[in-house]
Amino acid sequence: MQRAYRNVGLLTLTQALAMTAMIMNVTSTALAGYELASDKSLATLAVACQFTATMLTTVPASMLMGRIGRRPAFILGAAIQLSGALGSVVALMTGQFWLFCLCGACFGSANGFSQYYRFAAADTAEPAFRPKAISLVLGGGVAAALIGPEFARWSRDLLPVPYAGTYLMLSTMSLANCFVLGWLDIPKPARARFTAGRPLAEIAAQPRFKVAVLSGMAVYGTMSLLMTATPLAMAACGWRFEDSAFVIQWHALGMFAPAFVTGHLIRRFGLFPIMRVGGVLLVIGLAADLTGASVAHFWTGLTLLGVGWNFVFVGATTLLTESYRVEERAKVQALNDFCVFSSSALSAFSAGLLQFHFGWEALNYAIAPLIALVTLGLFWLRPGLRKPAVV
Repeated sequence: MQRAYRNVGLLTLTQALAMTAMIMNVTSTALAGYELASDKSLATLAVACQFTATMLTTVPASMLMGRIGRRPAFILGAAIQLSGALGSVVALMTGQFWLFCLCGACFGSANGFSQYYRFAAADTAEPAFRPKAISLVLGGGVAAALIGPEFARWSRDLLPVPYAGTYLMLSTMSLANCFVLGWLDIPKPARARFTAGRPLAEIAAQPRFKVAVLSGMAVYGTMSLLMTATPLAMAACGWRFEDSAFVIQWHALGMFAPAFVTGHLIRRFGLFPIMRVGGVLLVIGLAADLTGASVAHFWTGLTLLGVGWNFVFVGATTLLTESYRVEERAKVQALNDFCVFSSSALSAFSAGLLQFHFGWEALNYAIAPLIALVTLGLFWLRPGLRKPAVV
């Protein structure tokens, strides 16, 4: 158990570093892309490349971890992020939009590795500690939420070209992450084959698997769409970069601050009640987005979106861990993250097009049916879905 606590602590720190880089990236990428792109509707193309690369990396990343272990694979992911950060500096300094999008794909590939931090925590934890371990690792994003936007604001004009300094600062986060990851003590698993255990079709037929994957896809897609579009929407409304950084900061706090108590709340009140509360918060946040375009409206909508995302996503991840046996985890985790980031990639690519051609209000109306469907679905599900974990 002592090793589990140590690993969770280190994974929380690496999550903080990775998420600081991600938040700096989210705060700046759409606006930097808007400056570089000749067709302004493609401003979020670099973000879309990130999520697409994450989607395409999830399966090979999981296979690689099964072959060489978690720690070396995580270090490789951080190194890829470092190359993307330095490449973005070059792209901005030379005005090359295609290179900027390619570097976005590097960020996405790195994220494909770091998404397994929460599963690595679950792997080393006892079943009773598992929900808390997952939520604590996600809670590393709290430090990122406080630091990321501040670093983005401070470093924006650090170099002669706007936003280039942000990516230079981001590279230091990646380098630090490589160092911290070297201290992880996660034993290399027995060589796992993707054919081990039950067929994926049989695993995917389980109700708990369907709920976990569909809930994760819905909330991650919603979050990606609105978070990606927010800086562009606020700029279109005349708000400053500092204002959008403030809103993204609170959105990230909403995503990660509850993680310190989400695991406890799940154990105290049950998984589905907490996921249902998350769904209701998503609906309220959407209502705030549709009632005005002041900084307060953006702040309220994005903060509630973050908290709702946390409750639903931590619940979905916990539920997923109950759907597979030990020998099946690599392929099930890979399939789950492939599905989740497919929805994120589509959302990120759509964000720029919807915002540019139709505006913020239409974008929120477009996402409303999905949020309503997820929320109603969580209320419809029976608590009987929660059965003992598959062993």
